[in-house]
Amino acid sequence: MKFQLLTEKNRHKKTDCLIVNVLDDGSLADTTLKAVAGIQTVVDKVRKSGDFSGKLAETAVISLTDDLFASRLLLVGGGAPDKFDAKSSIKAIRAAVSALAKTAAKTATVSASGFQPTDREIDWTITRLVQEAGNTAYQYDRTKSKKATPAKLTTVQVMPCDQMPRKAQSAAIDLGEAISLGMSTARELGNLPGNICTPSFLAQTATEMGLKYKSLKVKALTEKQMERLGMGSLLSVGHGSKEESRLIVIEHKGAKSTTEKPYCLVGKGITFDTGGISLKPGAGMDEMKFDMCGAASVIGTMNAVAELNLPINVVAVVAAAENMPGNQATKPGDVVTSMSGKTIEVLNTDAEGRLVLCDALTYAERFKPKSVIDVATLTGAAVATFGNVNTAMLSNNEALAQELFALGQDVRDTVWQLPLDDEYQSLLDSNFADIANIGGPRAGTITAACFLSRFTENFNWAHLDIAGTAWNSGAQKGATGRPVPLLVEYLKRQSN
Repeated sequence: MKFQLLTEKNRHKKTDCLIVNVLDDGSLADTTLKAVAGIQTVVDKVRKSGDFSGKLAETAVISLTDDLFASRLLLVGGGAPDKFDAKSSIKAIRAAVSALAKTAAKTATVSASGFQPTDREIDWTITRLVQEAGNTAYQYDRTKSKKATPAKLTTVQVMPCDQMPRKAQSAAIDLGEAISLGMSTARELGNLPGNICTPSFLAQTATEMGLKYKSLKVKALTEKQMERLGMGSLLSVGHGSKEESRLIVIEHKGAKSTTEKPYCLVGKGITFDTGGISLKPGAGMDEMKFDMCGAASVIGTMNAVAELNLPINVVAVVAAAENMPGNQATKPGDVVTSMSGKTIEVLNTDAEGRLVLCDALTYAERFKPKSVIDVATLTGAAVATFGNVNTAMLSNNEALAQELFALGQDVRDTVWQLPLDDEYQSLLDSNFADIANIGGPRAGTITAACFLSRFTENFNWAHLDIAGTAWNSGAQKGATGRPVPLLVEYLKRQSN
């Protein structure tokens, strides 16, 4: 799909569909469209017929025979004018792009001003329009014999606005496209089955990205290389699988100085999680292919970073393994030695994510990072606490935590902070090792982060537990692409 920023002269360029946001009082949200003869008349007629009221996210498609520059209008309800905030804007945009996808329109024109919420700037709106259009266009068909029907819509034309320089509006479109690309990458990797998306497959995907973008340098450490580094914790997770584990390192060199310290992302990449010897219940186990969504989101974010060519250095470290109950598998009660030298008593082999992450975090320290954010589908407790709305966040640096919270609210990829008090650390005490890999039935999300915190003492770190937000279950089963929008926004802000 192509996105085009129109000029002032061709803002009324012929289009198959003009998208119009109509408030519940019947007025057009974009005042510039009021000057276009015929639009308000059509809206008034449709409202009078009772087929459309302007209720938030309501839609109606009207075919036009009059001499307008559009052959159809897509009316989208904006609700009450004084309540059109960011949440309402996103609902209206999603309704619009979903309705548009059901039409035969090949081109569509939209005015970002018409969807600008009361609490955001116009560039936010442009980015969101592009991001949502791209997300709607994504279709999974990799493992289907019948491929998805290509979308009819090929071009979305964005009307210019007077509130912002054209260069900034173009940049907002580029950002939306990059976020959409990153989310599609993350969703595709997450949706692939475990027999295709193996640790080696993730490594190959990253390698291909490195060939596409000049700013990226990619390497994938083998098990022998990890053994030489002393990554006994990470390697213990894959002992029961025929699939070799990988540590994937993606470096984006965007800063003017190659010696400038990078920002670091760490992703959990358990490409399938049976629980190992601590076997999971069979019901719903198919969804454990999504246990690599942390890795997928980190790879997707690096795709977006390279596409934008952000002028900073970023390093991604992905710990990829498959957790299977084979005859070489790690057993409950085994003690393993991490790269840091700390020994770990594995009380539960289904608490494997922290075992791969701790070595990845230790490896990340060699880059002397400005900050480290790890992303992982780590605990069922996070799902029980936040459902699929907020990502759980814990951090050893309050400034970093507050920044991520604020950015999450801004881009509506929200996180909520949990405490990381020292009093929780004693729950990880072990009689046989430096630390146990679980802390008991209580405060599961917190004690998991407490475990990781033992390996992050030398840098500013935040942990994002996306177990509830990485994928949807039920009829809409599939990866969501979160928290790519949050991570891209965080890195973009650092580049400013």
